[in-house]
Amino acid sequence: MTTLAHGHRSPRRAPAAGTAARTGPTLVGVTRAEWTKLTSVRSHLWLLLGTVVAAAATASALGLFVRPDDGRSGSWVVTSGSVLAQIGMLVLGALVGTSEHTTGTARTTFATVPRRLPVLVGQGVVTAAAACTTALLALGASVVATTGARAGDAPALDLAVPGTLRALAGFVLASAGVALLGLGLGALLRRPADAIVGALVLAVVGDHLLATAPGVVTDTVRAFLPSSGARLLQDDAAIAALDAATRGPRLGVWGGGLVLAGWVVVVLAAAAYRLRRHDVR
Repeated sequence: MTTLAHGHRSPRRAPAAGTAARTGPTLVGVTRAEWTKLTSVRSHLWLLLGTVVAAAATASALGLFVRPDDGRSGSWVVTSGSVLAQIGMLVLGALVGTSEHTTGTARTTFATVPRRLPVLVGQGVVTAAAACTTALLALGASVVATTGARAGDAPALDLAVPGTLRALAGFVLASAGVALLGLGLGALLRRPADAIVGALVLAVVGDHLLATAPGVVTDTVRAFLPSSGARLLQDDAAIAALDAATRGPRLGVWGGGLVLAGWVVVVLAAAAYRLRRHDVR
């Protein structure tokens, strides 16, 4: 009987191909989890709200001092709060990139998602989405906040002016770019202070310091810093003026955007390499 029973024992079926992949964490699920993390932290929401208010308030204040003979455009008036907006985006990206390491949940997260890279991809998606949404809100708030200035001496926002639409779209694109730069530095350095300071030096402070000593070398270095992404916010006349004044490479209309994109790709690639090859704490 024992032999007969063993002879008729039903063999265990091997799991169908792809079953483990279906039951494991998917990229969509990881992205949803990262979105929940981002929106459930009140400080992130306050940061984004503060970014909108700061950008609109700055644009409103600067718009009051613009005169018809200043050579400024209506798009410049609306986007003049871009520096504060980008600082907010840099900080957001850095906080998202370092969150797993500062809260001590890195080991749990990467035990759940052993491949690790989907976590970074999910963080990138939600950071870019949050940055674009915040930039659009900041842009809308700035249009409203500068209504009085544009009704006075400041130039009107005329979409027919060459480069105006690109400058408005560039405000959103540059915000997403610097947020992803902050994310990459955060995931690479894993300490909020280091990531925020590094991002500010690369995207804001370094450019202003080098601008105090114009020359072939300094202008060339400035051209290849992430701060060149600010060119996306300039209309055609402003781009022409920048290229005429520089002693370094003339990047043209989209050159600054490509420089910023290159920095984002390199920093995120370095962060991905460290995430895959090094231990987490």
